[in-house]
This record gives sequence, structure tokens and C-alpha cells, in this order.
Amino acid sequence: MRTNVLGGPLQCCCTDPLTGFYRDGYCRTGAEDRGLHTVCALVTTDFLAFSKAQGNDLSTPRPEYRFPGLKDGDRWCLCVERWKEALDAGCAPAVILEACHITALEFVDLEDLKTHAVIR
Repeated sequence: MRTNVLGGPLQCCCTDPLTGFYRDGYCRTGAEDRGLHTVCALVTTDFLAFSKAQGNDLSTPRPEYRFPGLKDGDRWCLCVERWKEALDAGCAPAVILEACHITALEFVDLEDLKTHAVIR
């Protein structure tokens, strides 16, 4: 299913850097994606520091995983539970609703996502 949280077609999150569990630019998920990379976020320095403190360093490049390392302003498909943790900690990054997969709503409320939405 390629539907976004608003009920429309899932839009591409980002191709530079190339994001998504399947590295196709989309925050879609499947059986192999244990982290549920379904939230298209506009990462911030604060969020990157938070994620690193939680044991998930998103700033350091990891070429063996086709991961370039992120910087402030990059779009990235985040694990929905990490985004929820950041929300609860007060440092959730903005999201692009049209590029967030509908399965994210199994873990976070649409209203929380809308509160953090980038207006297009």
C-alpha cells in the first residue's frame, strides 16, 4: 500500500540523500523493515543530537549501509517510534505529511504529525 497519512498517494520524501528503508526515496515499509521507516522528517541539529544520545547516530556516514550521514535540513525517513520518542522529549523534527506512510498512524496520532507538518 502506497498511501500517505492524509489518505492520498505517498509522495517521495527525498532522493538527495537517497532515503527510505528500500533506498528508493519513499518512506514505505515492508516485512523486512523492523524499524518502520515511515515518517518523512526534516531533520534538525537538535533531533540529530537527541537520536545520537539514544544510541542511533544519524550524523556519521556509514557507506556500508549506503548511509551518507545527515545534517540539519536533510529530509529522511525516520523510524516512527524514534520520531515518537523525540516528540515525547520535545524535539521532534518537522514532517512532510504527504510523504509519511499511512502505517505511521498505528504509532502516532495524525494531529501530532499535523502539528509538526511543513506547510507546502
